[in-house]
Amino acid sequence: MSSKCLLLVSVVLALTGLTQSFQPLFASDGNSTSHREITQRAVLRKTAEVCRDIAGAEGRDFSLTIDDSLTADRVQEACSVSDNSTSLLSSVLFHTSIANMYFSNANVDLASALSDEHHFDGEMFQKGRDLITKGVSAVKASVKLENFIAGRWTLGRVCHTLQDFYSHSNWVELGNIAPYNALIKPDKTIKNLAGPNISTCRNCTGDNCDDNLLPDVLQQGLLTSGYFNLISSEKPDGKCSHGGSFDQTSKRDPVGGINKDKIGSSHGSLHHEAADLAENATVELLGDIRTAVGDQNFLRLMGLSQSSVLCFVIDTTGSMSDDIAEAKRVSFKIIDSKRGTQQEPSAYILVPFNDPGFGPLLMTTDADKFKESISQLTASGGGDIPELCLSGLQLALTAAPPLSEIFVFTDAPAKDAALKSTITALIESTKSEVTFMLTDVLTSRRKRALNQADAQLYRDLARASGGQAIEVSKSDLALATSVIEDSSSSAVVTVFQVVMNPGKPDNFTFVFDSSLRNVTVYITGTSSLSFNLTSATGVSQSSSESSGPLASLSLAGNLRRLTLNNDNETGMWEISVDSNDTYSVKVTGQSSINFIYNLVEAHEGLHADFFLKEGRPLSGGNATLLVTVAGSDSVNIPEITLYDNSGPAEVNGTLQSLGGSNFLVTFNEIPAGDFVVRLRGEDSSSSLRSTPSRFQRQASTQMKTSSISLTAQANSTNIEPGSTVVIPFTVTTTTSGVINETATGTFRVRATNDRSFDSTSPSSVTIETDGGGRANGTVTLTAPDTAASGTDVTLTIEADDAATTDINYVVLRFSVAAEVTDVNGPVCQEVSTSTNCSSSSLCYSSQWQFVANVTDGVNGTGIERVTIREGNGTLNTTTVVGSGGENITVASYQASCCADKVELSVVDKVGNVGICVGQVRQSTTVAPVTAANVTTYTTSTGGHTLSSTLCVWITVVALPLWK
Repeated sequence: MSSKCLLLVSVVLALTGLTQSFQPLFASDGNSTSHREITQRAVLRKTAEVCRDIAGAEGRDFSLTIDDSLTADRVQEACSVSDNSTSLLSSVLFHTSIANMYFSNANVDLASALSDEHHFDGEMFQKGRDLITKGVSAVKASVKLENFIAGRWTLGRVCHTLQDFYSHSNWVELGNIAPYNALIKPDKTIKNLAGPNISTCRNCTGDNCDDNLLPDVLQQGLLTSGYFNLISSEKPDGKCSHGGSFDQTSKRDPVGGINKDKIGSSHGSLHHEAADLAENATVELLGDIRTAVGDQNFLRLMGLSQSSVLCFVIDTTGSMSDDIAEAKRVSFKIIDSKRGTQQEPSAYILVPFNDPGFGPLLMTTDADKFKESISQLTASGGGDIPELCLSGLQLALTAAPPLSEIFVFTDAPAKDAALKSTITALIESTKSEVTFMLTDVLTSRRKRALNQADAQLYRDLARASGGQAIEVSKSDLALATSVIEDSSSSAVVTVFQVVMNPGKPDNFTFVFDSSLRNVTVYITGTSSLSFNLTSATGVSQSSSESSGPLASLSLAGNLRRLTLNNDNETGMWEISVDSNDTYSVKVTGQSSINFIYNLVEAHEGLHADFFLKEGRPLSGGNATLLVTVAGSDSVNIPEITLYDNSGPAEVNGTLQSLGGSNFLVTFNEIPAGDFVVRLRGEDSSSSLRSTPSRFQRQASTQMKTSSISLTAQANSTNIEPGSTVVIPFTVTTTTSGVINETATGTFRVRATNDRSFDSTSPSSVTIETDGGGRANGTVTLTAPDTAASGTDVTLTIEADDAATTDINYVVLRFSVAAEVTDVNGPVCQEVSTSTNCSSSSLCYSSQWQFVANVTDGVNGTGIERVTIREGNGTLNTTTVVGSGGENITVASYQASCCADKVELSVVDKVGNVGICVGQVRQSTTVAPVTAANVTTYTTSTGGHTLSSTLCVWITVVALPLWK
């Protein structure tokens, strides 16, 4: 990279936030609308619409009003099909998925700060549209392979570019009140563009730019956008600028700008109109994706899930027969007891491992497929005892949704222990819990066994994730797997958790609030450990009582599990533990009230704002968290802290309410050891209580600081098969949270990915004496030619110091996206309509039929499915071959004469959408049109029933909605 380019990058990084767009996350003036708000509102609106349509098709009520006042909690509740009135819901996954999308959206202002096409600047309309349509294609491919996490990150980036069109172009000034749908349809022409030699603006009058667009541009309806440049004032003569203090082109005639990024912008008087159009355009784009992928997959993409995944990573070597049998038993029990209920796992993940192999990963929503796969696992071989446990765990961590709980079954040490730092990075990034079921751990080293030293690796990873390392004999394993059943319940929250290493006698308190149910206390430690549990009213139970006044106690290896007897005794509880050996205490329950958090970092500039911070916070500096409380719109949060039990130390944060249940929390110091986020609050949502209910929640994932700063940005999250993406990274060393520009040193670099794609990276980088405290490098990642479109790949880049005592990391997700050449939607052509309808009021006794041929063109990818978009008739489809040898899908729809309309959605194999519309009108008969020379191949059926009046007139409309 040239010195000029490095200088430019440094300037951009120093001023990030300057980028020309709606405010990324938070509007500093309090009145403007940010990308975060636009994206969140659109996601909530479209998700609610899909749930409303599903409820209508199933004959259920849906009373939620769909507008911009929606919250994730209200949408989650309205979309949930409860199996009983006492079921608990958790909106944590929904909140997390929405956050992933708006953080990815905001990241465009970091990764593509000076890219005109990413922001529709400089009249880059075609290239901007290409980014959108290619991105949407990648999203649909990801969903097709059920890679929803990667799909969300790509979708967020796409939405940023789409939304910027309405702020940076003159679409609003031209008087348009609807989105420009050509931006999401690659087969449509972007029309009426102002040519390169056409002047579009005149000078603003002082600070007033309201009328700087030339009258001819407005009268002719010419589309233009402003030019932006951070360094140079050069722009084509007569062209509009973006505007603002960082835009050098706005200082050259014609001076001023036309952006509507916020109320104080050049055309800020039109900010809210632009934001509303951006929101409606995002809803339209989401609607296209919905039609292409189907309702259920769309809801999964949005993260609307009522339950967690069931995820097993299982050692399949010769000594694991009993463990595999127990994993099978407990998974079957969970599946069979929860099937058809709202607590049924949202997906099933299975990763086997041994040596020399691991995987393949199975991820499915089909419980029977999971059952079949786990039933086929057999224990065999073994050879040398270490197995590829961490490689299997890496696959599970990158495939499972964030905040998942993953269970690892093994009795062997990890042959790939070098992956420990990578696994730790993925745990911190995904905030997933990992619980290890370790069987027959020996107290002394013996060949072909898991000893204490080997088990310590698993204990460390469990501790980092907030999971547990349960050490048990094979004969008692069934007693320990009760924790898997506990975690498979809905809305499980962590109330309190602590790991004492080294151990010492201590007392711990936790709040038992009125929203909690099925509270369970887990204690792990040596056999000499004793404890005493005391309720809020002073009633006590000791560890010698297996069935006492407070709880039922069960033992399995190093695990004590206490199931509290009732959920009525709220208040402050205490547990005293007496042990000098390492132990852990974890208190969980079921509650709708929980929280999510993300580490964010402030950037200065025109849009001084916060962005998602990857990796660890910096030692000796400050930290900022974006915290969202889920499960109640009536909470007061007086306290959010960082807690380090090794001190012990608890640092209080300063809270800033962002409206709703969102809080920006600033910590002026960070604990030196491993720490977790704790939240204490009051819930006043119940009208039955005279005073708010106090509650506490704790994040499971351990955090730690680093004096190393590692930053990496990729210009695109998509990779074509056979191509290579280059990721520049920078390593710096810091003092008190600030880059030490005089520091030198060498840092080891490690880059790994979960797909075993070819990758290159330097083994180390060195900060030279005159390097300004920075060292730069690049990582390359190559997708093989055979990689299927929609495949996701997670790249983890790590940097540590020479002593390997300090480490930081970045986790990046990419999607393989093959170039799509089929950009035209399927076409419908009427074959025949027939009816026995009359003007009689007994319409329900008569039927009408509509038959159409559906094709995808000579160069199309072929029809994937035809479904009923509107109507409840019966649809049958048959594949035939036409006279020219082309494949034709014959759609035959039959419904009652009480129907008035039918819409059929037709999707091809790359997600292009066409719509057939049929409409009833008063008539008697329509003469059939018969297709000739066809040969029938296959038939499939499905359907619903329609409703309205009289006889039939069929209108067939082909509306290709790009995928």
